[in-house]
Amino acid sequence: MTSPTPRTEGAVLSYLGLRRAVGVIGIALPFVLVAGDLALGGDGLRDSISRYYFSPVRDVFVGSMCAVGVFLYCYRYDRPDRLLANVTGTAAIAVALLPTRPETGATTAEIVVGWLHLVAAAIFFVGLAVFCLDLFTRGEAGNPRKAARNRVYRICGWTIIACLALAALDAAFLPDALATRWNTLFWLEAIAIVAFGVAWFVKGDTVLRDPPSSDPAPAV
Repeated sequence: MTSPTPRTEGAVLSYLGLRRAVGVIGIALPFVLVAGDLALGGDGLRDSISRYYFSPVRDVFVGSMCAVGVFLYCYRYDRPDRLLANVTGTAAIAVALLPTRPETGATTAEIVVGWLHLVAAAIFFVGLAVFCLDLFTRGEAGNPRKAARNRVYRICGWTIIACLALAALDAAFLPDALATRWNTLFWLEAIAIVAFGVAWFVKGDTVLRDPPSSDPAPAV
């Protein structure tokens, strides 16, 4: 068995670090937005995650989404991962920089930008689901830890898909008054974002990691 070189070890650690960073942002973002908004005199819970663009924690929302986009651009693994990461990263940055439509008094330009935001958000979440359901589950489940990780990825991926479907039903059928009162879109987006964060956190070899190799040490 060939010992890994320092350069190879560094590359592996950089991939794991990117995955962990994306995971931490995903898991923490909804909680940080709500807590920060409350601390700065805002409303706390808003209609959706995107509404925090119009809150005192706008910079946190924009910065976090841009950071996820940049991390995904830097994610250079296999070719399918790279292509999907570029598309999903572009969508993440678009979500950050193209705000959702204001609640009142929206101009024509703001309405158009709001629709672009919605399309970008859909692409972003679908891309995250594909990572979980397809790319992260590649390879044989050769040990119980890999099988357990695959279960986590599939649960997270289907959770994201379910939240997208429920969000579409919410927009189509739930009266605006009830959606605003119960913050339904916020909760669905928050659950989807946390699910994607958990999947990337696990992919970062933080939990459910493979046991140490039992292969004999290489001859010197």
